[in-house]
Amino acid sequence: MTGCGSKVPSPPAADAALAAQQATAFIEAIKPRRDGKPVIAVVARNEGTEITDFLLTHAVLQRADIADVHAVAPRSGPVSLYPALQVEIAQDLATFDRTYPTGADYVIVPAMSDNTDGAILTWLQQQSDHGARIIGICAGGLVVGNAGLLDHRRFTTHWYYLDELREQHPAAVYVPHQRYVIDSNIATTTGITASVPTMLALIEAIGGPEKAQSLADDFGVESWTPVHDSSLFGLNFSRGLSFILNKLAFWRNDEMRVDVVEGMDDIALAFTADAWSRTGHIKVQAAAPAPVKLRSGITLLPEPAAVDANPLPLAADLKPMEQLDRTLCDIGSRFGAARREWVMMELEYPGQPACETE
Repeated sequence: MTGCGSKVPSPPAADAALAAQQATAFIEAIKPRRDGKPVIAVVARNEGTEITDFLLTHAVLQRADIADVHAVAPRSGPVSLYPALQVEIAQDLATFDRTYPTGADYVIVPAMSDNTDGAILTWLQQQSDHGARIIGICAGGLVVGNAGLLDHRRFTTHWYYLDELREQHPAAVYVPHQRYVIDSNIATTTGITASVPTMLALIEAIGGPEKAQSLADDFGVESWTPVHDSSLFGLNFSRGLSFILNKLAFWRNDEMRVDVVEGMDDIALAFTADAWSRTGHIKVQAAAPAPVKLRSGITLLPEPAAVDANPLPLAADLKPMEQLDRTLCDIGSRFGAARREWVMMELEYPGQPACETE
């Protein structure tokens, strides 16, 4: 995999009017088409679904309280999240279909461990036929593409999977320098952290700009426009060499535990567990005496944590984006700036955490 960093030119000079136009166009295109409270399904694959793509989108939409939000999977029961943690989902696809025979208004599709799962692909096709807007988060675009929903449409995706998606779906048209893109009823996003601005844009489309701004303030988000510099992400020689040298360095693989309590914030938990796990040197485990309901209502399934596992540094007084920046700084302090940069690349995070020390 060569990545796309050397293939994507730098964006044109910043144009506030163009950014506003792109944001307005997306919000207008994704506004509800039916009367009444929208129905949103966040779909997961039981055998493996990306933690932030799933937990964050579900939690943000639940917190907005502007739609009936449902977590669904092919089977009710455990869902393994990657790179860490496990949750339980009560509603399977068949139950959702019986409850909503005319389909969802929106379907959120996270990245999955297998983007060719037949049950999910067939269900997405059916939901699209019913008129649902399908939103592929990060490499969830591969799932959407394999459902036959990207051909001859504009799209974006996580930088690492761009070549794969182009090869598999040559009729699809890649759009650089936008965090999220919509074409007809299909929307796609760039990497993992794009889930935040995309969900805020969806909330603005459904609940209005004041609702979106209120949540953005809660999360520590300054802007949720689609503006994005895609040329910053990808593997070039310098980054590739730094990553290889850093990967060859000797580090003891450690376990870290998160002491999960009732009502814990899904968003900060997802960002923190995701980032630490992507260092390649940390295994994150959830510790609790019994299953725990997170703030969104999702049930987290704990697992036995090593007695000497270090606690995951989560600060209750930090907003989720502040927690992500703090986590990235902690990663830099422990493993070095090159490892922190790689984690930011995997998350496709354009922020610049202000770290006092490495």
